[in-house]
Amino acid sequence: MERGIEMISSEQEAAESLAGTKAALASTDQIVLRGRGIVPGKIRGEALVSPETISGWGGIDPATGTIIERRHSLCGVSFADKVLVFPGAKGSSGWSGFFQSTRLLGTAPAAMVFTKMTTKAVLGAVVTRVPTVSELDQDPVQVIRTGDFVEVDADTGTVTILQRGNG
Repeated sequence: MERGIEMISSEQEAAESLAGTKAALASTDQIVLRGRGIVPGKIRGEALVSPETISGWGGIDPATGTIIERRHSLCGVSFADKVLVFPGAKGSSGWSGFFQSTRLLGTAPAAMVFTKMTTKAVLGAVVTRVPTVSELDQDPVQVIRTGDFVEVDADTGTVTILQRGNG
């Protein structure tokens, strides 16, 4: 046990942990992930989950908030006004500038939740000025599904699944 996080040593244990999480959600209608708040604020909204990292420069269209990276599984999908749940940023340091442009153009995500904290991702969250949480006790990409209604409370470092979506 390190920093209150149970280390999982095998894929089977990880699957069992995820199954336990899903069972807990079914019984309580809510699950809370605890992590580190990066940009303060609190927002509720629909989740958009990307299983892949997102490229800022050349990977998104800031005018629409749409992922345009051709090989990305969410190519053509807009993250505008959604809670963007993703592993992290990839590409150059221009990543943050493109996400700042989404804020200026009104197409930014409502909040960000990412698993891998990097300077690119953190700077992007800061300049986008949306509530952001990272370093969670569970992998949000595995626990949260696209369409779930979630609350991101970066003041307390929590992400709560309030209602499962149809996605």
